[in-house]
Amino acid sequence: MTEHVDVLIVGAGLSGIGAAHHLQAAFPGKTYTILEARDVSGGTWDLFRYPGVRSDSDMHTLGYRFRPWAQAQAIVDGPSILRYVRETATEAGIDKHIRFGHRVASAQWSSQDAQWTVHAAHGAETRILTCGFLLLCSGYYRYDEGYLPDFPGLDDFGGQVVHPQHWPADLDYAGKRVVVIGSGATAVTLVPALAEQAGHVTMLQRSPSYILTLPMQDPVAATMVKLIGRRGYTLTRWKNVLVTTLIYKLSRRRPDMMRGWIRSMTVKQLPAGYDVDTHFKPAYNLWDQRLCLVPDGDLFAAIRGGQASVVTDQITAFTRTGIKLDSGKELAADIVVTATGLQLLAFGGIELTVDGEKIHLPQTMAYKGMMLGGVPNFAFTIGYTNASWTLKADLVSEFTCRLLRYMDGHGYDTCVPVNQDPRVSERPLLDFAAGYVLRSIDQFPRAGSRPPWRLGMSYLSDVITLRHGRIKDGSMRFSRRADHRARQVRAGASASAAGDSTHSR
Repeated sequence: MTEHVDVLIVGAGLSGIGAAHHLQAAFPGKTYTILEARDVSGGTWDLFRYPGVRSDSDMHTLGYRFRPWAQAQAIVDGPSILRYVRETATEAGIDKHIRFGHRVASAQWSSQDAQWTVHAAHGAETRILTCGFLLLCSGYYRYDEGYLPDFPGLDDFGGQVVHPQHWPADLDYAGKRVVVIGSGATAVTLVPALAEQAGHVTMLQRSPSYILTLPMQDPVAATMVKLIGRRGYTLTRWKNVLVTTLIYKLSRRRPDMMRGWIRSMTVKQLPAGYDVDTHFKPAYNLWDQRLCLVPDGDLFAAIRGGQASVVTDQITAFTRTGIKLDSGKELAADIVVTATGLQLLAFGGIELTVDGEKIHLPQTMAYKGMMLGGVPNFAFTIGYTNASWTLKADLVSEFTCRLLRYMDGHGYDTCVPVNQDPRVSERPLLDFAAGYVLRSIDQFPRAGSRPPWRLGMSYLSDVITLRHGRIKDGSMRFSRRADHRARQVRAGASASAAGDSTHSR
């Protein structure tokens, strides 16, 4: 039998658990279910299990607005984040609404019924659910495989090759020579963690990334919480939002000044005479790619201590004993870790259909960065590239609840964004130069050049728009199921009359 719920959430990670919390707090009487493709909750924070995995945002902004982060550390490891997400689900009873091992394959919208019919694979079976509103919280990472470039001679290497997305639980790297290929957030996390046991760790990069040191603990947060309790979390959250926003705006408006500031801090944390400009001076502008954060400067400490080093060069080929570089040098290695990036998957690969017409995502435009033009009763969560993911996820959930409340109050069954402004031109959904984005962005919806179709990357602006802005803004269309059926009856009557007229002639 087909099961019906008011709201169907796809994904039981950080976003999905948060969305469920907002939904049941706002509408205790509404029914909802979470479909999760994997066998456990936690999403990204359960998937990634490589040594040292941690947040690259502070937990006062990566944590939920409704559930204060209570630990002293602001930058924490993956298991702590996973525990936080699961505890949030358990305390609110959200875990009882999760269906594990349900991979959503397709969703079909019917305007006549004002509902989605969702097909999910569960083992060898297909489960069918219907819902009034479909909310995707599946993120945009492809979970089954990471990105691996076509390295010449990779099969000739006699050691072990590991991708961080598929880290073997029994990998023994103690005393081994480890080369980590990459310079992004994963690489700068792995290197100091591996260096604690490995013989030596080399970070091999084609080009440097911007790396900024942050304290593991936030002394301001600890003081505020001690003085004023829960409100201290809220104030710390806003303090961190404002600081992050300031750094981002200065980086875009005064890039030379900010590059100099980051360089001066890097110089202070490296040995005297270290070639900073070769290994830590990126060729791109700040925030063209995401800024890498290292808590308490652990990466630089590993370099100072001699347990780790950085090599900036190109790979010519793998050999039996290591990696040959364009410079002619060869890096000896027992283990090579390919921290070469992720692959994106738009909307979890779900095929969307509206009234029998398949939706081609690159031909759609995102409304407020969370809905699709022409696709009714549907929302998705994509977080910020310049701030914590959860900041945007919370706002998407809040706006969805406001939208549902507006529909309930006015007796509407259907809402759909419609772009009728000819001045709106297309832009990439994620205006971000990271490799993993550039490889896949053509598979995603487009953004627009003007609000509400422009994807905002400002939490402050989105608070105004999504938390307090008008629901009926000129681009959102509402209707009732009865209205649609009446239009169908009139259309059928007109077609019948036209047929009778033709027959009489």
